[in-house]
Amino acid sequence: MIMLGENRYGKSRVRVMKVERDGPQHTVHEWNVEVWLKGAFESCFEDGDNSRILPTDTMKNTVYYLARGSRAANAEGFATEMVTYLLNNNSQVEEAGASIASTPWSHITAGGETHGTAFIQDGAGNATTTVTYPRGGNASVASGFRNLAILKTAKSGFAGYIKDKLTTLRETHDRLLGTLASGEWKYVTGDVDYSAARAKIMDALLQSFAVHDSLSVQQTLYAMGRAALEAEPAIAEIKLSMPNKHCNLVDLSPLGVDNPNHIFVPTDEPHGSIEARVRRAG
Repeated sequence: MIMLGENRYGKSRVRVMKVERDGPQHTVHEWNVEVWLKGAFESCFEDGDNSRILPTDTMKNTVYYLARGSRAANAEGFATEMVTYLLNNNSQVEEAGASIASTPWSHITAGGETHGTAFIQDGAGNATTTVTYPRGGNASVASGFRNLAILKTAKSGFAGYIKDKLTTLRETHDRLLGTLASGEWKYVTGDVDYSAARAKIMDALLQSFAVHDSLSVQQTLYAMGRAALEAEPAIAEIKLSMPNKHCNLVDLSPLGVDNPNHIFVPTDEPHGSIEARVRRAG
């Protein structure tokens, strides 16, 4: 017997740029939105019966419609508004979900003052959030970031590892540690100031990365995750992915000069891939 398994459908890459013009200091939100629905859609997949299907084009328009009237201060709030609206207005839906990647924009400083209507794109990675809302249940919120480029030029080494006949890597107690990090954390309650929580978590992650005396990327990842959990009690766990972006020391001896850890070649492939979840015990 053949049967349909778990399924969902929705609209992806809905681009939204929202400008809040409350006074001389404008605010910009740039969101890349994905929304989806789960439900009893077997008749559509198996028989082509679309009577229970909300068109994905309508879902796109729903994003724009809700963005116009939304007073959400962050992507978590807007995503919650969307899934609540879709669930309340579509009785055939069993679960609505939304995922948002935010592009950060900051005010430009001009003449020593913050310019209210001119912006520069931050290089602090993309903020992300995913909200799912099952009918009869509670909305679940997970937030995070991706493509966060961080680098440290001291307090990083790698030694004491397994060596066999294929090992060519040399031990080092002084190397560059660079990564394009991604992370996601889950909230244990909906009563959260998401913007403040994100700020505390990101500050804890970056401070830990900066000061940690790293014996490996793995050890630094764990230290960062632990710091995030200690900083924000509203999260139950954090998943971190830290691909090791290598900076290889250049041999300058054929050129007649030394190279005491000054000149490197950055390379991102192949790269080490390190990831883990850090969670509260129990």
